[in-house]
Amino acid sequence: MTHDDMPRSVRDLLRGLDRAALASALPGETGVWPYASLVLVAVDHDLSPLLLLSDLAEHTKAIQADSRVSLLFDGTAGLDQPLTGPRVTVLGRAERTADERTKARFLARHPDAALYAGFKDFRFYRVAVERTHLVGGFGKIRWIDRADLAAPQTLGLAEAEAGIVTHMNEDHADAIQLYAGKLLGLAGAGWHMTGIDPEGLDLRQGGQVARLAFEAPLAAAGEARKVLVALVAKARAVT
Repeated sequence: MTHDDMPRSVRDLLRGLDRAALASALPGETGVWPYASLVLVAVDHDLSPLLLLSDLAEHTKAIQADSRVSLLFDGTAGLDQPLTGPRVTVLGRAERTADERTKARFLARHPDAALYAGFKDFRFYRVAVERTHLVGGFGKIRWIDRADLAAPQTLGLAEAEAGIVTHMNEDHADAIQLYAGKLLGLAGAGWHMTGIDPEGLDLRQGGQVARLAFEAPLAAAGEARKVLVALVAKARAVT
């Protein structure tokens, strides 16, 4: 991994995972203590982590007192030596959001969450990223500010995303299966698309998630169809 590759590596890792460890500052009788918990995460087009939290949870009480949080995205699963693998710590501020598009993106990523997302004590949060700390293995360590992450923005794609995902899942399930099986080497049937952003698309099968990166970022939302068709051709060419 070169120095120039590191921001892309951070973006890929954040987008490729569906859970993180959330650290918040929990006030108590003996002062404020760091409090870590497991949360489900979706990542928006601008790289902001999206959370669905209960008002009753300890981490939510902490956020209400101090919006500063840290999220650890761990990409070391399955490695014989985990400390040689990548992980990213995100520093930011968590704020409640009522934006319907981001809610839909989270629920597409975590469909089971729809069972409780409407409960009165559950609310959506967006984490405004300020800095990230990448540890890509021994000696591959770098702080990266939000501006340097520079997630590509594709005009109209965020607004078109839900329609693209629905169309692919309903009309082109065979193409999605080709992406998973031929391009990513994933076993099993029943893969479906949960999201598309300028740099790739996200898939899910039960409790397993996967990400298929594009060779180049989409320049416009209208390019999505051409790229998705090209990926099908690429998958069919795999022997």
